[in-house]
Amino acid sequence: MEAYKVLEVKQSVFATNDKDANELRAKLKEQGVFLLNLMSSPGSGKTTTLKRTIEALKDEFRIGIMEADIDSEVDAKTMADAGVKAIQLHTGGMCHLDAEMTRQGLEGLGLEDVDFAVLENVGNLVCPAEFDTGSSKNVMILSVPEGHDKPLKYPLMFSICDVVLINKMDVLEYFDFDLDKCREYVHMRNPKAKVIPICARTGEGMDEWFNWLRTEITEWKKG
Repeated sequence: MEAYKVLEVKQSVFATNDKDANELRAKLKEQGVFLLNLMSSPGSGKTTTLKRTIEALKDEFRIGIMEADIDSEVDAKTMADAGVKAIQLHTGGMCHLDAEMTRQGLEGLGLEDVDFAVLENVGNLVCPAEFDTGSSKNVMILSVPEGHDKPLKYPLMFSICDVVLINKMDVLEYFDFDLDKCREYVHMRNPKAKVIPICARTGEGMDEWFNWLRTEITEWKKG
């Protein structure tokens, strides 16, 4: 007879989170609020990409940003300075947000004057991919310096994303980064994922990203 029990806590947590995420997504759909879950490694250019996106879309949509970090308020201040509603979410050491934490963040942000909300998730390619936040769409940023083999090393992240933005294309010539191979590896994990090469610093490729967002937000709001 075994001297101990094995309790599948992780499975239980995920099952509860999936239920919470589906309920949150349905509620946001009713309210006409599009929630984008933006993920990446630290330093990939999430904040710069968001600033460009805000500048392009702030006259078309009422934007609210949730900045998730273990600590600091740097990113929320940056977003507020860019002219949009922003809130900082401290995760208390956790490396991801789940659906309940996202719900609390949206409640703190306030949705009465928001129809396009962005969750800038905690920076890493592992934990955020494991938890459905209740978002309308998942997008991740892979920067050129990180290498084109990341879809092979972090399969779950790339398998759940609707769009993969390949950022920092302006430094492509200085790194051993094969864009064609990267596309191939992304589509091995997720044949439906859209791959968009961009440079958030210079604006290269950003119009394609903006147009994708416009279409998705509009369709979501139509119900």
